[in-house]
Amino acid sequence: MVHIRLPDDKNRPLSFYLAMEEYVARQTDVADAFFIWQVEPSVIFGRNQLIENEVNIDYCKQHGVRMYRRKSGGGCVYADKSNMMLSYITNGDLVNFTYHKYTTLVVTALRQLGIPATANGRNDILIDGKKVSGNAFYHLGPHQTVTGTGRSIVHGTLLYDTEMRNMLGCITPDDEKLLSKGVKSVRQRITLLKDYTSLTLEDIREALIRFACNEERMLTQEEIESIEELEQEYLSPHFIYGNNPRYTVVKKQRIDNVGTIEVRMEVKNGVIRDIDLKGDYFLTGDLNELCTKLKGTALNKEALTAAIPHSISDIIVNLQTTDLISLLLT
Repeated sequence: MVHIRLPDDKNRPLSFYLAMEEYVARQTDVADAFFIWQVEPSVIFGRNQLIENEVNIDYCKQHGVRMYRRKSGGGCVYADKSNMMLSYITNGDLVNFTYHKYTTLVVTALRQLGIPATANGRNDILIDGKKVSGNAFYHLGPHQTVTGTGRSIVHGTLLYDTEMRNMLGCITPDDEKLLSKGVKSVRQRITLLKDYTSLTLEDIREALIRFACNEERMLTQEEIESIEELEQEYLSPHFIYGNNPRYTVVKKQRIDNVGTIEVRMEVKNGVIRDIDLKGDYFLTGDLNELCTKLKGTALNKEALTAAIPHSISDIIVNLQTTDLISLLLT
């Protein structure tokens, strides 16, 4: 695997690193790439989440915590200089296989350092049953890369130490999600690497890079300028805050092994006129395609079954047609 490096230690915003991993996936021929980064206090929420549902915007503004949206699915996380952010870029289209490669890599590296990490089978890395790393995924099709091959990006947190007050203050988690995990607070379900090792954050960072990578590639100034140009999309207020028109029907449900889905519909005379799906699910296909097929469809089981693609789990990971129909008709 190739370690992607920057030529300097400038303090860059989170949006730069999101653009950096996208640039590596789109514009380079590196088959397997990896890098680790750190940022000033920031929150980052998923592609299909509503910022007002996930982020305490007033708290963030008052405490100088910057807010960003990423292009992958999943939930909202907090990052600061006391934890690490990991980016893994690889060829391939298979979500579960890519997650397995990535989580196995990180878990094995941590265990070699004497830290008893395990993977939970979906997207988290745990220690003693508590989350120390949450990860998200998105995919670029062959037509979106210079190599003409599908590319996958996995990125996530690795908590060493963190400003817990900010973490709890910035993120407004879904109560149902917390209850489903049998806990009553965020602090009860996360843990910190510093509690399991005498190694410093920098020690662990360097050890992970040594374990994962056998080559190095330094980005050029020209490439950095291209990344900064790509970064502007992530800084756009429209991208961050989104366009969320009012809908006549809103339904929300947490589905096992999928995540929380919030369906927003405009319904007239029993027919879906417009629809959008928000939530912390993992998206690997074209959500617009799914929504387009549902527009103009009557709200009954037969019509919905005919309209929903058979390969819906290729669009939203692990989602079944019956689950979506149940949510739409509840």
